[in-house]
Amino acid sequence: MTTVKRAAFISGSGRNMGRACAKELAAAGFNIVVNGSRNRDDCERVADEVRALGVEAIIAMGDVGRKSDVDYMTETALGAFGRIDVLINNAAIRPGTEFLNMTDEDLETVMNVNCYAAVWLARAFLPGMVENGWGRIINFTGMNAQQGTGGRPHVTMSKHAAWGLAKALSHEFGPGGITANTISPGTFPDEEEDVSQSERFQKLLKQNPAGRLGLADDIAAAVGLLCSDRGGFINGQLLQINGGVVN
Repeated sequence: MTTVKRAAFISGSGRNMGRACAKELAAAGFNIVVNGSRNRDDCERVADEVRALGVEAIIAMGDVGRKSDVDYMTETALGAFGRIDVLINNAAIRPGTEFLNMTDEDLETVMNVNCYAAVWLARAFLPGMVENGWGRIINFTGMNAQQGTGGRPHVTMSKHAAWGLAKALSHEFGPGGITANTISPGTFPDEEEDVSQSERFQKLLKQNPAGRLGLADDIAAAVGLLCSDRGGFINGQLLQINGGVVN
C-alpha cells in the first residue's frame, strides 16, 4: 500500500522564517510548495534544501496580494501534489504610513497581502483538507497588532483580521480534524542583518527577558509541533514567540 505524503504551502518561503518552516516540515516528511514574489534564486535555494531532506519541492512564484497570482499558485500546488494539507500564511508587508496620510490604495494593498491572501488560499485548500479529514492552517500576526502601534494602522488592522480569521476557522473546521492557529513573532532580524551593528537591535536585545533576539528556527519549531499529529489539540490559539517581551 502506497502512503501519500502530506504537502505544505508556505507563502514567503524564500528566506527567513518561511525558509526555516519549509525545512522543518520537509524534515518531518512533508512535500513543500515554495513561494516568493520576487527573488526566484532564493526560492530555488530553499527548494534544493528541501529536496536534500528526501521530499519533493516545487516553486510557485507570485504575489499573494493579487488574486490572479493566488489562483495560479493554488492550481500549480494542487496540480503537483493533488492536495495541500498545511497552509502557512507567512508572507506580509509592513509599510509605515500615518493614519491621516493613508490612502485607500495603501489600505487595499496591505489588506490584500496580510489578510485577504489568507482567505483566498484557505478557500482553495480547505476542501481537500475536509475531504481528507486532516489539515493545519497557521496565520501570522505580530506584537504591533496585539499592542497597537502608531504609524502603520493598516498593518495592525490586517494582522488583527488574519488573527480573527484563524479563530473563526478553528471553530468551523475543528470538528473535521483541521486546526487553525496564529503565531505572533517577537523581534526576528532578517538573515542578512548584523545585529551587533544595529543600535535598534541592541536596544531591543537589552529589553528581552530571554537575553537574545529571535531565530527563524524558533518559529519553525512551533510550526513543526502545530503541524504534527501531536499538535491536533492546539486549535484557535495565539502562540506568542518573543522571548517574554510581551506576555
